[in-house]
This record gives sequence, structure tokens and C-alpha cells, in this order.
Amino acid sequence: MAWFVTTMPKNKGKGGKNRKRGKNEADDEKRELIFKEDGQEYAQVLRMLGNGRCECMCIDGTKRLCHIRGKMHKKVWIAAGDIILVGLRDYQDDKADVILKYMSDEARLLKAYGELPENTRLNEGIVGDLEEDDENDDQALVHFEDEDIDRI
Repeated sequence: MAWFVTTMPKNKGKGGKNRKRGKNEADDEKRELIFKEDGQEYAQVLRMLGNGRCECMCIDGTKRLCHIRGKMHKKVWIAAGDIILVGLRDYQDDKADVILKYMSDEARLLKAYGELPENTRLNEGIVGDLEEDDENDDQALVHFEDEDIDRI
């Protein structure tokens, strides 16, 4: 009769899922505000497309397909309405690369410094071009009289 003592295997990895997730690094709290340089542009995310891409409306009025760089992919979460800094491509004007995502307080500072136009809406998923005027509200609504409803 032989007695076998089984032991659990040694861990050879460097950790599990939580290691990949990483620590919540607090370097985002007080970082220096980065302004655009030539070859770069501010943009607002219109919608996320998946596969590390998003559709953005740049401040110069051009709608571009933006690619989220690998350093930011799955580390910095970008949502519709966020203000980002994109690097323009010399060879493709309709595409750009996301360089940086501005936090909400940084975006407000950019607007205060005059880097972003006044009609830019912050903290919303809608770009400022889609605003409606109060004067046109009466024209958008159709008013029916009681006789019109009876005829239908």
C-alpha cells in the first residue's frame, strides 16, 4: 500500500487578473495642461465605434475617424462628448490619432483660455452645432384644431 501525497503546483505566473488591471494611478489629478501644437487639433467625440476607434468632430469643423493609440487603449476610457487632443495625419485628412483625453476640469480650463470655441458643449454627448433656437420651436410643432382631428 503506497501513500501518495499530492501538493498543489507552484505558481509560476506574476499574478492574476488584478495585476493586469493595475493600480488606480493618481497622476491624472495634478498634471500639467497640454495645449495643441502644429499637426494637432482639439476634438469632441461624437460616438465610439469599437475596435479602438471613434468618430470625432474636430474644432476646425472636420469630422474625422480617430484611432485610439495603444498606450491609451483599455487604460484611458473615452466616451461620447469627451474633449480629446488628436494628431492629424499628413497623408489622410479624414483620419487622426487620439493623443490625449482631457479630464472635465481640464476641458473647462481650455474653454476659459479660449482654446475651445464658446459653442462647444462640455459634459454632454452632443456637439454644439446641434443647438436649437427658442424662436424656431413654434415652427417645429404642428398645431391641430378640434375639427382637424375629427376628419382624421
